[in-house]
Amino acid sequence: MNTWFAGEFPVRRLRRLRQTEALRRLVRETRLSAEQLVLPLFVRHGRGVRQPVSSMPGVFQLSVDELVKEVATAQEAGVGAVLLFGLPARKDARASEAYAAQGIVQKAVRELKRTFPQLVVITDVCLCEYMSHGHCGVVAQGDRTGRVLNDATLKLLAKTAVSHAEAGADMVAPSDMMDGRVRAIREALDEAGWVETPIMAYAAKFASAFYGPFREAAESAPGFGDRRSYQMDPANGEEALREVALDVAEGADVVMVKPALAYLDVLYRVKTTFGLPTAAYAVSAEYSMIQAAGAKGWIDAAAVQWECLLAMRRAGADILITYAAVEVARRLQKTA
Repeated sequence: MNTWFAGEFPVRRLRRLRQTEALRRLVRETRLSAEQLVLPLFVRHGRGVRQPVSSMPGVFQLSVDELVKEVATAQEAGVGAVLLFGLPARKDARASEAYAAQGIVQKAVRELKRTFPQLVVITDVCLCEYMSHGHCGVVAQGDRTGRVLNDATLKLLAKTAVSHAEAGADMVAPSDMMDGRVRAIREALDEAGWVETPIMAYAAKFASAFYGPFREAAESAPGFGDRRSYQMDPANGEEALREVALDVAEGADVVMVKPALAYLDVLYRVKTTFGLPTAAYAVSAEYSMIQAAGAKGWIDAAAVQWECLLAMRRAGADILITYAAVEVARRLQKTA
């Protein structure tokens, strides 16, 4: 039993180890490194396209050629992994471009792996960007409530994951929150010969108000209803552990908590309960709020961003998915 604070030792002066930056670095408990960072990117058809996302300063919808330039910049800063989201040329009720061989994500993956063989390319596996109604799965014809048909959706998610692996994706990341999606994807990948392709499951993904700017970036806002019938209630922590347990049992290699900052308690419990590599997604509104306050001069945006990522690391995150990945990596280079 640690009785250090029970009076058995002389009074300590904790400030002794805070006197200089060198001492603070020496005893620092939690550290950031570029190897932990994943940069989310939005790719669309065309050439020379670099469309700013108005609610996310510094974030763009990119054509494949511009995506390559963006990744080159990230690589120079030390970021070694990206998470791709696709914006299709055409949307329909079966999300056809999500799993098309010449779909936008498939094209982007092939080009990125050709240009940057060592880059870790992770692909978001969801259908909302590709569906004409904007929901994350198949909706019964005429249904305007947003109720997604679970099992019909699994088949399309599995096809999408296999098509990403065939294009060269290093990891697939299902974000739909359908029951049984990890098992369906794992079985489909294995059957297609992609037994070594890992799955990073959005295991505890909450129906959050923090996704607003993302829906502009990905053009994925639902046309009717909402996503509360499949994404998690923000009030539920125990349910989050049950969700993660199911994904782990079905074969998830990495689990994710999304959003990150408002769910640090869940992140901590997931990491301590399961011990798997755990990702935290610092989502669009977390980024946008920091950027907006920084632009007003109300905060030091870079310092606040750094502190938020440290909080995620303290809570147990091994992987940090953040739109500020390049800026953080550059800061790390300067302080190395």
